[in-house]
Amino acid sequence: MQYNPFGDERISWKVVEAIGARIHVLGTHARLGIADVLIRFEANRQGKLHRHVCDFTTFVLQGELRFWRPDGSLKEVRPTGHHVQIAAHGEPHCEGAGDRTAVVLFSFRGSTGDMIHYLDEDGAVAFRLGFPDFVAAQG
Repeated sequence: MQYNPFGDERISWKVVEAIGARIHVLGTHARLGIADVLIRFEANRQGKLHRHVCDFTTFVLQGELRFWRPDGSLKEVRPTGHHVQIAAHGEPHCEGAGDRTAVVLFSFRGSTGDMIHYLDEDGAVAFRLGFPDFVAAQG
């Protein structure tokens, strides 16, 4: 099967250094607390340790999304076309891409406050990413 990239070069990405990835906000809905966000993970790079503090879904549009446990061991690989719904407050993890750049649709749901807590080496919250950040990144 021939590799057919998503064509993300036509998207206006915003670099978010604190998370080690690029984002493009598709839309937000304040009444429902929804932020639909494309996240671009560079090939063979692992993002920052974090925990999701709201429910969310993911759909892998390009590449594969990899997950690592806090100890650095590989937990899971989600290929292109994989969709999953996840409840808030799961285990801390890192996300990143395999051998190709990954583009993933994240739909964060049910919060107009914090949505993701990025953790330091001691497990304390070092950076918060939430609904207001996604609203500010729109357009």
